[in-house]
Amino acid sequence: MKELQDLLAQFAQERDWEQFHTPKNLAMALAGEAGELLEIFQWLAPDESRAIMQTPERAQAVEEEMADVFSYLLRLADVLDIDLAQALIDKVDKNGNRYPVHLSRGHARKYTQLGDA
Repeated sequence: MKELQDLLAQFAQERDWEQFHTPKNLAMALAGEAGELLEIFQWLAPDESRAIMQTPERAQAVEEEMADVFSYLLRLADVLDIDLAQALIDKVDKNGNRYPVHLSRGHARKYTQLGDA
């Protein structure tokens, strides 16, 4: 991930875009790109959404929007000096405690609702 962050930082530096890469702007750009990814899937039936990668132009659009989301997330983590890999490991551990297998398996209830089963 560090190599990718360095690639993105160099890309921004070469264009003098670092001045625009504030946490607020990067978070907003990330949300915008996530919205563009959502737009691709909007109104698709579940089976259509699962098969989206079988259509070359839709597959390319999904890949590009996911790359945009990923790049802004990586850039934001870099600007905020967050070790994204460690943050993910920590979050999975936290969610493992919130969602014990014996209470969570096979349904999508939020952890605050697990005692209500």
